[in-house]
Amino acid sequence: MNAALLLLADSRLPAGGHGHSGGAEEAVRIGAIRDLAGLAAFLRGRLATAGLVTAALAAAACDLGASPAAATGRSEWTRLDAEADARISSPAQREASRTQGRLLLRTSRRIWPSPVLDTLAGALPQGAHHPLALGAVAAVAGCSPAEAALAAAYTSVTGPATAAVRLLGLDPVAVHRLLADLAPAVERAAATVPTGGEARWEACWEALPAHASPALDLLAEHHIRADMRLFVS
Repeated sequence: MNAALLLLADSRLPAGGHGHSGGAEEAVRIGAIRDLAGLAAFLRGRLATAGLVTAALAAAACDLGASPAAATGRSEWTRLDAEADARISSPAQREASRTQGRLLLRTSRRIWPSPVLDTLAGALPQGAHHPLALGAVAAVAGCSPAEAALAAAYTSVTGPATAAVRLLGLDPVAVHRLLADLAPAVERAAATVPTGGEARWEACWEALPAHASPALDLLAEHHIRADMRLFVS
């Protein structure tokens, strides 16, 4: 495993990830998450939908980031970004994804300077979706598409889990035990994502997973309108 993957998945990476709860804050507010059991159900549902989609997009972006066209061709990045946009129904979630992607890219361009990241930033000045930024940075850092998928699947559950500890005062050891129990599911989600090979990603972007998560969409839209919020999303 590339050690850079650990850096990318580390919550201490100064890219603003700590400010997003992945829907957990609104789920807590409406009572959908009240305890450890509720958090477990939420995380499993998130992993099977949004987590799988982001894993696939991160792997595709990593594969593209390792190709010769990535450093000069903006059109490829805008095409893949459009695929990501089509898979995020909620405007609030789209904005949150772009905000996270923009911050990750800004930080990573200082840590891993590369023409690939410069091209991505120039192609999408409004902010690349987070999984695209994650995959592109993974490629520049020397990670494989499979590793990028694993990082995306992992962060899709660890962010909300950490937020739940802060929101509900849950025992952090118990929450990490829950994440440990989820580890095989995280690995399975990442492993279901095709990782390039002989068939180039550009030929199959439209066939990337598009699992819908209506509950997460509704949570995001309600959260953005809340009078008081601890998290951005």
